[in-house]
Amino acid sequence: MNILFSPVREWQVIADEQRTMRSLLGRYVIPMALIPAVASYIGYGVFGANGILFRMSGPYWGIAMALNNLITSLAVYLIGTELIDRLAPAFGTHRDLGRSAQLVAYSYTPAWLAGIFYAVPGFQQGVILGLYSVYLFFLGVSALKVTPDDQRVAYTVVTAILLISIRFLVGLLLSALIYYFASAPFIWSQSQ
Repeated sequence: MNILFSPVREWQVIADEQRTMRSLLGRYVIPMALIPAVASYIGYGVFGANGILFRMSGPYWGIAMALNNLITSLAVYLIGTELIDRLAPAFGTHRDLGRSAQLVAYSYTPAWLAGIFYAVPGFQQGVILGLYSVYLFFLGVSALKVTPDDQRVAYTVVTAILLISIRFLVGLLLSALIYYFASAPFIWSQSQ
């Protein structure tokens, strides 16, 4: 909660911690990533949601969308951490995979919490509140990566674009697989 309501102070507390990418994955990222995953299961599996051409409802859609959210969240964390760390020198800061992992994990907190809106059909647009993550990243860059002031905005903008792109591309790939398998019985029955 401190990262949401008193982020400047919380980034200083986080800066005193030594975490690895792996320790954050098990202790923080996976539990947080389960929030939108479970909410997606409830929203799609129990209540259902209207798709472009059909209604997505039932256990298949609940499990599929939960896995989509979980895998996408993990991809954003893992790939995003690595890319942000590799980009650090271009923005006048040092490479430190543990610090990059902290930056991605803790700044992504609002996006995971906003995932609770997936549970309630009609309120799923509430996930836009996750954009608060960009501001948290901006604050965390100076606390964890000691980024020069004139590079903080550029580093934040590039990072936001990267993380959103990773989420979009991985989500798109998983959605394509989900829709393929959802239509597979129809396709297979037509070929016989």
